[in-house]
Amino acid sequence: MDFFDRQAQAHRNTKLLVVYFIAGVTLLIASVYLVTLLIFAGIGSRHHRYRYSDDQPQLVLWNPKLFLGVAVGTLAVIAMGSAFKTIELAQGGSAVATSLGGRLVSSNSDDPAERKLLDVVEEMAIASGVPVPQVYVLDEEQGINAFAAGHSTSDAVITVTRGTLQMLTRDELQGVIGHEFSHILNGDMRLNLRLMGVLFGILCLAFIGRILLQTRSGNSRDRNPLPLLGLALLVIGWIGVFFGRLIQAAVSRQREFLADASSVQFTRNPGGLSGALQKIGRYSFGSHIESAHADQVSHMFFGNGVSEPLFNLLATHPPIPDRIHAVDPAWDGKFPPIAEDQIDTIQRAAISQLEGARAQPSFFGAVLGEAGVSGLMGESVERPSVPPSPPRFSRPSNTRASSAFAQMGTATTAHLRYAEDLRNAIPETVQTAARDSLGASALIYALLIGSDPELQKKQLELLAQNTSEGVREETERLLPEVASVALHAKMPLVDLALPALRNFSAGQYEEFTNAIKIIIESDNQIDLFEYVLQKVVLRHLDPHFTGARKPVVQYYALKPLVPDCSVILSALAYVGQDDPEKIRAAFQQGADLLSYNAQADVTLVTAAQCDLSQVDAALNRLTQAAPQIKKNVLTACAQTVAADGVIQEMEAELLRAIADTLDCPMPPFIPTH
Repeated sequence: MDFFDRQAQAHRNTKLLVVYFIAGVTLLIASVYLVTLLIFAGIGSRHHRYRYSDDQPQLVLWNPKLFLGVAVGTLAVIAMGSAFKTIELAQGGSAVATSLGGRLVSSNSDDPAERKLLDVVEEMAIASGVPVPQVYVLDEEQGINAFAAGHSTSDAVITVTRGTLQMLTRDELQGVIGHEFSHILNGDMRLNLRLMGVLFGILCLAFIGRILLQTRSGNSRDRNPLPLLGLALLVIGWIGVFFGRLIQAAVSRQREFLADASSVQFTRNPGGLSGALQKIGRYSFGSHIESAHADQVSHMFFGNGVSEPLFNLLATHPPIPDRIHAVDPAWDGKFPPIAEDQIDTIQRAAISQLEGARAQPSFFGAVLGEAGVSGLMGESVERPSVPPSPPRFSRPSNTRASSAFAQMGTATTAHLRYAEDLRNAIPETVQTAARDSLGASALIYALLIGSDPELQKKQLELLAQNTSEGVREETERLLPEVASVALHAKMPLVDLALPALRNFSAGQYEEFTNAIKIIIESDNQIDLFEYVLQKVVLRHLDPHFTGARKPVVQYYALKPLVPDCSVILSALAYVGQDDPEKIRAAFQQGADLLSYNAQADVTLVTAAQCDLSQVDAALNRLTQAAPQIKKNVLTACAQTVAADGVIQEMEAELLRAIADTLDCPMPPFIPTH
């Protein structure tokens, strides 16, 4: 199942959610109507003090006016409750983390346990091609648990409990984080947030019931039916709870098995995930979450965070033994309890194991020798005036081009090992800068500043004028280190800097984006790398600071987007080739696929007609396309860049920008030597 199939499965789960939701709301309306009818028609009017007729009221089961009032009132309560929760969750995963008492972990934290967590998250992000998410810790939670939340990769967060940090080794933590990244890549997060908003509306009836239960009539002889109605609404509220848990279980349970399998496929270490699950079974706190809001988030957790349901039908997670046997068939099925005196030993071992892990030989160091790791970085601190021969990437022919996108959203062990080595090969001063707000902004500026001495001096002066002298000095300090970084390592550097950049104030972010624009335009031209960097940075930071949301699907057919496809494929063909015949041949490789699907000709345009401004406009329209259209476009892009059997660095970076803009995470292209 590829990335787009998983997205389609998530969409089908949304339809299932709608079916259950409609069934639950219908039953709630019917229950409220019946209770209201019995209370007001049967009890409230029969004994009312101010009656002017001795006729006994007739109880009629069908009262259209009462039913209409009940239906409108119930729907209004549910709609307002859902709208309130949805607005509350608009800021993304951070809203969920803070509601449970989460604390944002500083990206430059020097706490050993937190540093271990941040290292694992950074490596997973680079390997899977998504921006590094912010990380939260639930300090008051001793159970072993975690979750990923967000509307998209731009506002995603990873949250773990204090118990997870203290009790798990690095391998076990990597298995848990791999599980959560699967939820990010499989499209589960957005569905989970929608589910939270919908379920809150259903549960609002019980809240109103509690209010009505406390009402009292001013006359002790008058029987006020409102408290009785409130008691009934509290009881009816359990219908909402039942359907809420049913929806959570229907959406979540099978996704947990898929996420476990994806984690093992990612890390190639079933022992890590199995060990984490076994510790949950052995630990006295298990995976329990104490927060009062845990019920609302129960479908997101790594392990069951609330009390076990009476019926397995309502379980949001498969039983722990079933999950362990699925990834570790040799497990003996036993959960020997962890004694109190063993907890400190386990916690100390979890921290000390981090240093041991860093001392292990690297994957590429073992396979490729020292050249394999050093090849991740440039050989000279000065940018060469003549570009070196582009390295070859592991996509040797156009016949395998589609496989590049079949791996989209499904990073491999090789990608993870590559990410570990790449991060470790980045100079420590650069890594430190990427984890601090000031240093991260200076790092981005240093990546954009040119190598020509005169231009460099001009850009640094403009930077000081539009930011501060301190920023200019930090940027100048980083320039030699940044210049040594190879091109294919620069975009991962940007990803590492994103969490720190999210700590800006609104004013600082405005200053930052303005400075980027000034530096890029200072030489009166925008090259491809500058475009890619600016596109990626703004796409992932704008939602955080401006509240920009994911574009709504407007195009369900490819034909209206044919001109945009022509621009994108033409740009890729011109980037990778110089010879006119080769340009046309590369373009045709991708165009044939799209022409067939669109039943319209996709034609090569001139270089002037596919400059970066045209590419940007075309990408903005393609973001509004349905997932299947995006899949076809990206496959055509792969065919174009791989037409000559080589994917050059700038082709790879432009592909990354295209895939990233279309919200389709792309694992890194691994260099071969």
